[in-house]
Amino acid sequence: MIYLFAVNPGSTSTKTGLFRDSTCLSEQTIRYSDCELQQGGGLKRQLSLRMHAVETILQADLLRQGLSRKDLAAYIGRGGLLHPLTGGTYLVNQAMLDDLADGRYGVHASNFGAQIASELAWPLGKPAYVVDPPVVDEMMMLARYTGLPEIRRRSVFHALNHKAVARRAAERIGRPYEELNLIIAHLGGGISVAAHDHGSVIDVNDAMEEGPFSPERAGSLPTLQLLQLFSDSGFDLAAMRRRLSARAAYLPIPD
Repeated sequence: MIYLFAVNPGSTSTKTGLFRDSTCLSEQTIRYSDCELQQGGGLKRQLSLRMHAVETILQADLLRQGLSRKDLAAYIGRGGLLHPLTGGTYLVNQAMLDDLADGRYGVHASNFGAQIASELAWPLGKPAYVVDPPVVDEMMMLARYTGLPEIRRRSVFHALNHKAVARRAAERIGRPYEELNLIIAHLGGGISVAAHDHGSVIDVNDAMEEGPFSPERAGSLPTLQLLQLFSDSGFDLAAMRRRLSARAAYLPIPD
């Protein structure tokens, strides 16, 4: 038997799961108010807040199962915004953590996944992994083109959920994921709709800036009206980015 602990940080929550092989022994969700997440200290404070809650839950879960931290074979975190890569499971290393901490490829709550997993695992000499990060890029070339030669579409989406749902659907159908063509939609704070072709996501909307609007994202917008709004409002780039990708339904725009 192999025991694993998984951590999935999202924009307003952190989910955890204790597993024995493929059986989930315990599943917990830690929810945060907007006030908690916006308090001073920035991302470092958020990491500390989430880390403390996860450690408390982990200890309680292990106690209920009669286990200790040493019984866990590995810790798995939700993958964050890294350089584009194909779907799969990746070992966390220091270079990955540096990129996530610096926000080299973007800032999102998913960046906490590898950080939390490694802080739990490494002191005990255990490995930490991330699985199917949101930067999974398997798009075909034609799907990258836009109406402007200077702009290319990116693959940034809810790859972890997409791949998991695809494998679950394949299991129910009784065929390998790599033999199927599927359309899968993730509906949450952000929305992504993808075409899965024989195990690869060949086309998907960038869940941060295009596709359907959602509770947090503005989604695709009429281009000229957006430019006019930008011109009339006097927002700086950072404020406009926050409005479009994280606070689309909120008014007025916070300083």
